[in-house]
Amino acid sequence: MKLVKAAYILAFVIAGISIVVALAGPIVVLPLAAIPLLAGIGIVRRRVWSAYGLALYEFAQLLLLPILLSRSGNRPGVLPGAIVSAVVGVALAALFLSAGRALQAAGCKRGSAAPWIAVSLLCTVPLIFVDTFAMPSASMEDTLLIGDRFFVQRWPRPQPVRGEIVAFVYPMDRNEDYVKRIIGVPGDRIRIANKAVCRNGALLRESYAVHKFGSMDPYRDNFPSDPAAGVLTGGLDMLKNHVVQGEVIVPADRYFVLGDNRDDSFDSRYWGFIATDDVIGKPLLIYDSQEESPEDALSGKSTGLHRRMRWNRIFRIL
Repeated sequence: MKLVKAAYILAFVIAGISIVVALAGPIVVLPLAAIPLLAGIGIVRRRVWSAYGLALYEFAQLLLLPILLSRSGNRPGVLPGAIVSAVVGVALAALFLSAGRALQAAGCKRGSAAPWIAVSLLCTVPLIFVDTFAMPSASMEDTLLIGDRFFVQRWPRPQPVRGEIVAFVYPMDRNEDYVKRIIGVPGDRIRIANKAVCRNGALLRESYAVHKFGSMDPYRDNFPSDPAAGVLTGGLDMLKNHVVQGEVIVPADRYFVLGDNRDDSFDSRYWGFIATDDVIGKPLLIYDSQEESPEDALSGKSTGLHRRMRWNRIFRIL
């Protein structure tokens, strides 16, 4: 049965690739390598549902592609990659399905379908509700560090509230996503005096905020004030049209956001408000954390097998 032999060899190859990817990237995905590994072992032992189960798993992953495409917008390179993934996924699903039929025709034991159905559901359904993000900058230290990877709740989309972290589409470049903390909601009056944030006349007690630069910046640390270099169009509009008696007034359907690392954050002080419709979701849980450069974190590249894991940050709730 050459088809069956090809199926279990390919299952072992997929398991090996998954192990290498996990060791070179997010180590917490290593258990996923057990899926093709166990399927390969089951096919060797002539279990029909080991082949059917891996075909079901590959098919379930295909169902996620439309969702991932809808989330990516028109970003370059996403569609070609999705097409390649779809073609490969269909080919793999067809191969393992055919191997299962060959085993069934040969009168081999069926095995149990329930574990494979459960695995396929567990590896697919949660990704309908959450997305994965990587932190590429120091703007949210020490809440989020460069190299932190975390889940973001996308559906149902949460209603942002003061003090919570949100992921959103960067208004100055809609191909980028940012993560900041909600400081002001519609109607709030915001000002910063000597690095301290005041909202609606009350000084905020912000245990999450850090100040790592000792020097004072006239614009950054006493806001709003005369525009400084680096203030973009949205920030200039905010300063011109939404400042009343030395306070920024957050308009309807907008939010004012700041990074937790207040001295090193490119946020609403520089590019203005974010729109309600641009909110992507709420960060929930750090699932991987490794020391890496901002460039690698932004591109998604791995830092290799010798990277330094931050084990104490994994599974930290945000």
